Amino acid sequence: MDIFLEKVTIDYKDTLYRLLQYSLFEESEYDLNEMNDNAIFEYKYFNKYFTDEGRDAYFIREQNTNKLLGFAMVNTYMQIFDNGHSIAEYMVIPKYRRNKIGKKVATELFNKYKGNWEVKPSFNSNKAYLFWKNVIEDYTNSNFEFKNGIFTFTN
Repeated sequence: MDIFLEKVTIDYKDTLYRLLQYSLFEESEYDLNEMNDNAIFEYKYFNKYFTDEGRDAYFIREQNTNKLLGFAMVNTYMQIFDNGHSIAEYMVIPKYRRNKIGKKVATELFNKYKGNWEVKPSFNSNKAYLFWKNVIEDYTNSNFEFKNGIFTFTN
């Protein structure tokens, strides 16, 4: 399946927010996120993706149909390196997983933003850990580190 990344503009902010809610719901099995009384998982920095430098959000779309397959959010807020990029949020809709879409998107993002990278899989999710380990291991030819729950590498 051929895919492309489409930068999310403010006109599609609500669509991204709905996708983010699905992702946060899915992650709630493993992390400490709780939904509020309005059945919303709050995301403190969401609006900053439409106002701040150093934050970019992308829809993942199928090339031929333009079908929405997921999203990725990247920022420059680092925990280990002094500068670089990190994957803040990332989701491929479950129906489209296992088709190498996630790996293609990650590779495209890594190539788009050269330098230091930090990727922190969803807390306590072995599936997320294994996905990112395999992607980063292949991408870096095993030239990465994993400590304190964060994959780090430089490209």
